[in-house]
Amino acid sequence: MQLSTSEKNRLRQQYGPWAIVTGASSGIGLELAQQLAGAGLNLVINARKADRLEPVAHQLKTEYSSKIRVVAADVSEPLGVRQLIDQTADLDIGLLVLSAGYGTSGLFLQSDLAEEMNMVRVNIEAVLALAHHYGNRFARQQRGGLILLSSMVAFQGVPYAANYAATKAYVQSLAEALALELKPAGVDVLAAAPGPVKTGFEQRANMQMGFSLTPAQVGVPILRALGRRSTVLPGGLTKLLVYSLRTVPRWGKVRIMKLVMGGMTQHQRQVPVSA
Repeated sequence: MQLSTSEKNRLRQQYGPWAIVTGASSGIGLELAQQLAGAGLNLVINARKADRLEPVAHQLKTEYSSKIRVVAADVSEPLGVRQLIDQTADLDIGLLVLSAGYGTSGLFLQSDLAEEMNMVRVNIEAVLALAHHYGNRFARQQRGGLILLSSMVAFQGVPYAANYAATKAYVQSLAEALALELKPAGVDVLAAAPGPVKTGFEQRANMQMGFSLTPAQVGVPILRALGRRSTVLPGGLTKLLVYSLRTVPRWGKVRIMKLVMGGMTQHQRQVPVSA
């Protein structure tokens, strides 16, 4: 799936000349970086490891002739957030894509607390710090865009992924509020809430996913929605899953998600999955 010429021009004119993409070494972050470079934006790409970012930078420079700046920094640490901010201070940034994040799954009481706390730092604290900093920059220049990666699990509690879903609920709520707060300053805010996507996420989260989208199926719908709405459910599968639960009360959604997530995590547990 590719952006039209008019969409590329819109993105470049409204959010160029530079964009930042965190989590750009793989998955949705990589897909969005490729689409933005194809639209003619210059990019700052961020992830933890330079050896995973350098091949991405080479590919983007070669294929799209964009200027690329690599910032290898761990945004779970305040020093990493500060490093990203400092190394982009000289650039005319118009768009921030907060795609870095990961998930865990399984029974909450059997989880590793240090890992769960680190996930909160990546999925929530880094999003808060970077949205605050660049939101202020964009408001001062009276233009810009923020894309926050939410999830379809953000709309109700999710047993067997309790903390991960809670982090995405924070992201969704923050984006919805900022979309209204920053609109008078000319800043567009979008929560992108995809369903299951094959990104390597499932391996790190120790989940077994059945049906899922690819990053290529969600990247273009996300960018098309920026500046036009505050939340997007990218991909047909996402819409099907979310809309099918629309009339179900919240308590019912939680129980349905228990069954769904229970099937994805059954291999981790010795207890039966029931509603």
